[in-house]
Amino acid sequence: MMQTLYWYGIDLKWAYSDVLRNIYRHTYCKQIALDILHDSLIRYALAKNPDRQQYPQAFLQTIIRNQLIDSHNHSAKFVSLDAEETDDANTFDLHKHAAEHQLFAPSAEHLLDIQQRLQAMQVLIDNLPTRCREAFWLFRIEGKDQSEIAVQLGISRNMVQRHVMRAMMEILEAQDLLK
Repeated sequence: MMQTLYWYGIDLKWAYSDVLRNIYRHTYCKQIALDILHDSLIRYALAKNPDRQQYPQAFLQTIIRNQLIDSHNHSAKFVSLDAEETDDANTFDLHKHAAEHQLFAPSAEHLLDIQQRLQAMQVLIDNLPTRCREAFWLFRIEGKDQSEIAVQLGISRNMVQRHVMRAMMEILEAQDLLK
């Protein structure tokens, strides 16, 4: 018999079966569904709301619903590069078109927003302590695993994990300030 795993009061089996399936029904993309679930779990863990502990599943569902709305609003900022398919003869469904073609370009407004966020992110990363910045870069940008980073930097795997988590926490905090 498999033991149920709980994380901050959330049954992970429930989250990765029922909840993930429900998110997928909205996104029709497994990777986006996983991203939304993971982002929601992190937001849930960082929440200081007392309702989180009293009603963990309901609180997580609320976060997921908000993440789905944000995801939809984000995808609505993109316009199709296939102009011939947008004529009045056929009704144009943006989500169906996105799933079929994956040919989207961000609007000029969205490109400027991305540029400003990237510049802010670069400043944030540049201001991290040297080892923290190196560990984060190797893990998130170069895709190395923590054992490789530990060997390369000459530190313990646990220290690599701490550096990466510190960087991620600072990025999440800065992201909240940018909203």
